[in-house]
Amino acid sequence: MSVTSFSEALRPLAARLPKVVREHEILRVAGAISGKDHAKSAEGVRREVLSWAQNRSGGRLPPEAWNSQDFEFLSGGRNSVGVRINNAHSDIWAIRADDPDKEVPGRVWTTEVVVGAMKSQTPRFSARLLVSTPEGELNVEPHTPGFVRQVVERCGLSRGEYELSPEPWSIASNSDAERLADLLVDSERTLPFFVLSVPEDADRPDRPLVDPIGLARATIGMAQVVVVPSAYTWALTDRFGKLRSVFGGAVRAYLAGFSEDADPYAHRLVLPEIMATPDGAARSQRWMRWLAATESIRHVRMGKEILAFAAVRAASLTSKQQQLETEGASDSEQLAAAKRRIEALEGEVESERTLQEQFSQEHATAEDRALAAEAQVRASAFRIQQLLGQIRERGDGPDSTIVLPGAWSEFASWCDTNLAGRAVLSSRARSDVRAPEFDDVALAARCLLWLANEGRDRRINGGEGSLADLALEDGIRHAHCGGDEFDIDWQGQRHTVDWHIKNGGNTRDPRRCLRIYYFWDPASQQIVVADMPAHRRTSAT
Repeated sequence: MSVTSFSEALRPLAARLPKVVREHEILRVAGAISGKDHAKSAEGVRREVLSWAQNRSGGRLPPEAWNSQDFEFLSGGRNSVGVRINNAHSDIWAIRADDPDKEVPGRVWTTEVVVGAMKSQTPRFSARLLVSTPEGELNVEPHTPGFVRQVVERCGLSRGEYELSPEPWSIASNSDAERLADLLVDSERTLPFFVLSVPEDADRPDRPLVDPIGLARATIGMAQVVVVPSAYTWALTDRFGKLRSVFGGAVRAYLAGFSEDADPYAHRLVLPEIMATPDGAARSQRWMRWLAATESIRHVRMGKEILAFAAVRAASLTSKQQQLETEGASDSEQLAAAKRRIEALEGEVESERTLQEQFSQEHATAEDRALAAEAQVRASAFRIQQLLGQIRERGDGPDSTIVLPGAWSEFASWCDTNLAGRAVLSSRARSDVRAPEFDDVALAARCLLWLANEGRDRRINGGEGSLADLALEDGIRHAHCGGDEFDIDWQGQRHTVDWHIKNGGNTRDPRRCLRIYYFWDPASQQIVVADMPAHRRTSAT
């Protein structure tokens, strides 16, 4: 019997079986609660969450809930359960609220909130949004729960150095634009930044092509939305070059880990023509909401910045069972407490199993994407080499029409545009070529053109040995770094910078001394310039 006919034979039986209900984690939010009076601040947050839970429950929560004690409230599927652990070491309050979807049968939304901290420490807030559903394909639009906005506005929340806000940040000055550029490359940043540039011909300088207020409120606690009028996009272009900037009405998602030499395609750019129609703008906004939610699960760590309700409840029941034993409670009381604890532990195990299953699926998807990306990089490198060969076969030089940059302010963008796929500047080199003292910009550009062409060709063809002590032009030589060799991190890998281009003489006058330090990246088949154009300072120099 063929597989197809076997499947057809089982189809009637499968139709009678109950559909499998799976729980999916949609998003996470975590932060420190503002306020000098920690106990008062935590109480304010608990009441905001309880008010939200009561509005969704269709009834009135019991007095125990408002007194921050353990409680259970059952209301036809709109159930809420709260627990609290309050002892000499910590004060932790948690709530889990269920809410059946109003439109999709069988879909149930679950919200978990934990408020608490060790004694004398700043109280922490965390929230998880989950959904249980028999649907084979989940079609939802992630949105931070409404109480998060209430907590932010009335109590205050921060994540690291960032104060959370339900409103977009509008760049209004040059200093704002420069601060934005600094924040984008902050290694401590975990929140994605959605930078919305405004078209030059917009009716208002603060009106991008997608709704910034709606996006900011949908992603509050998961992302920072920034509106950049066209007059201030120069700061990003000047700092990162055109490939990594955003302007002209485009939108870019700057994820955590962005740097001056980051892969620009890992920080997605949405072009203005895609958002020119209402449908296009809506699709782009949905994509950003999903990206923010996915990144929140990646960067808000379970067990450290966020706790599962099942874990808090299990810990609470364990503490109460131990207390009953200490107080000499009856066997029936201890047995009932043990049963409740076992049920809680089973719930915690199920929660962990679901989480691991979700992570396994995400890992498999990410692995597939990584393999596809690697294959695409190899294919792109091969295609670049193929096109260069075709150009040379016609008797033309690949860079015969290139105009050299006339000033250092143009240099990084010139490299991005003309050397893409062959040679690239590291973040250090990109920073150092903004306004160096070395005065021969054209010479530096010619050296990089040589690296992107002859130097790269010799690497690809296995001719590294022929590169030693090679004269490029009068007074300019290519050689090993020798004692100036150093290591650098590039694209998650450690590399040794072991070659450089230098001019003759022993001068260290930065106006006349040229040094271009680089290494060969075999994965992307590119020359990576690590430092230029001055002599690198080391312990030896």
